[in-house]
Amino acid sequence: MLRLPVVSRSLFPATLIKGGAAATNNARPAATAPAAASNLLEVFVDGNPIMVEPGTTVLQACEKVGMQIPRFCYHERLSVAGNCRMCLVEIEKVPKPVASCAMPVMKGWNILTNSDKTRKAREGVMEFLLANHPLDCPICDQGGECDLQDQSMQFGSDRSRFTESKRAVEDKNIGPLIKTIMTRCIQCTRCVRFASEIAGVEDLGTTGRGNDLQIGTYVEKMFMSELSGNVIDICPVGALTSKPYAFTARPWETRKTESIDVLDAVDKTRFAYDGLKRQRLTQPMIKDESGQLVPATWEEVLTRAAGALQGVQGNDVAAIVGGLADAEALISLKDLLNRLNSENLCTEEVFPMAGSGSDLRSNYLLNTGIAGIEEADLLLLVGTNPRYEAPMFNARIRKSWLHNELQVALLGKKVDLSYTYDHLGESAKVLQEIASGTHRLPRSWLK
Repeated sequence: MLRLPVVSRSLFPATLIKGGAAATNNARPAATAPAAASNLLEVFVDGNPIMVEPGTTVLQACEKVGMQIPRFCYHERLSVAGNCRMCLVEIEKVPKPVASCAMPVMKGWNILTNSDKTRKAREGVMEFLLANHPLDCPICDQGGECDLQDQSMQFGSDRSRFTESKRAVEDKNIGPLIKTIMTRCIQCTRCVRFASEIAGVEDLGTTGRGNDLQIGTYVEKMFMSELSGNVIDICPVGALTSKPYAFTARPWETRKTESIDVLDAVDKTRFAYDGLKRQRLTQPMIKDESGQLVPATWEEVLTRAAGALQGVQGNDVAAIVGGLADAEALISLKDLLNRLNSENLCTEEVFPMAGSGSDLRSNYLLNTGIAGIEEADLLLLVGTNPRYEAPMFNARIRKSWLHNELQVALLGKKVDLSYTYDHLGESAKVLQEIASGTHRLPRSWLK
């Protein structure tokens, strides 16, 4: 986002204080509401006045008054590209339309969002976008939630003057999760900026120019990122869609339901629902003489299980419960173990406290939230790889590393992270040295 420096000045060269003395300009005056308001700029959106901070873009000023500006390349969490030109608006007394996503407002500007020049500019941009876009809407998985569909209906023309053949782009194989139909791509570069800025993977980029511009991986390879599934959501057209969900349903045929997510559905594990649907047991199975699982009846399975349990003592029986087991099944399993005189029930929540006399989790489970990493100056990782063990936490670390100059150190085996770090070694003695103050800290920590 383009930001202009904010320079604050005193409104008067000197301020009289009690006793007749004067405070010079070197003394910082106390901040007051009128002084803070003086830094705001007054602009007009279709004649309506609005006060905004310096550095606010035209698009942000329009959205502040509830005016929706069409856009394809702009995303509030990504850097400004300004290459789709769909957000063009007219500024009074300015000869040409400006890209509202990249242009900061100036004092006294009157932004015209629905003038003849603005409508004509948007119609022309939409005509160029549709010149090479295929008519795939009936078979496109993005149909019904496509930004290009919605904006072409609202801002486009009812006919096309383009009579030449449309271009065809070869599809890329970038992994088992993302389906690519690159002929539909409008080169908004959202996926490229997400991969570079958020995921920290420089796999996607642009090649060629003009009508030959393409987005791909330069060489034939997969998009190797633990956050790759998010490009499906940020793509405004049907160029990048979900491969496992292809041709399953239309958006208007589905409905949203509030539920408890036992997994992390904001990165690749959003596709874990596929494992809960396919290749599930639909009938009991037991092993035959060759060790292969074959279908059986409930009577056969229960009889064999009861015979196996009768031949062991209570302490020899144990049960391990995963995180996806429901409460009813957990209670039934516990009752069964109690009838067998066994208390050996292990769950993921049980922490080994034998011999310690206390719960040691209080020594390493802190009250700091995930968002608190953005306020830290130094982060020490011990024997972990957050990129694959906690992708969303790793995204916060990378964000703080990029914008807040976060220093990261790793104790353990070297791993491939999406940011640079200081490797302190693999010995646990380093922790003792750091705690005692005898460890030689990296120079980057002393800045």
